[in-house]
Amino acid sequence: MADEIDYKRLIEAALFMSSNPLSVNDLVSVTGIMSPGKVQAFAKELVEEYRSKNTSLQILEIDNRYLFAIKEPYASKVSGLAIGPDLSKGALRILAFISRNEGVLQSDLVKAFGSTTYEYMSELGEKRFVETKPFKRSKRVFTTPKFREYFSPGIPQGSQTPTQ
Repeated sequence: MADEIDYKRLIEAALFMSSNPLSVNDLVSVTGIMSPGKVQAFAKELVEEYRSKNTSLQILEIDNRYLFAIKEPYASKVSGLAIGPDLSKGALRILAFISRNEGVLQSDLVKAFGSTTYEYMSELGEKRFVETKPFKRSKRVFTTPKFREYFSPGIPQGSQTPTQ
């Protein structure tokens, strides 16, 4: 006989894994429980559980959406450890390409990925994962120390993986 699932803990796990607030309908999809009322009751129980626990974590209900978060004053002390909002899928694709092709021309990125490259480059620049240096009529694109710290922790600065 299969292990029985504790649906409240499944909702807790879904909230923990998601970087965005989840609606009751989102949680219905995750749990497979067909009753939105039952899912909402479990979510509200979790809100109260975390409110009464002596922990740095909390579950918030905001506009009928639920979110796992860190309580103050802890959140402000550890916020520097987070990357911030997730990168879009397109920005991640371009960032991966740049990391394998340090110094690639931005014009070559546009040829390979299209005109949305400019939006993604802006996103990557705002998060300080890439920097550009003028080169002729284009720019060369490089990853930054912040990129290496975040995506390659424990690898000394200046170390590069050998190309195959």
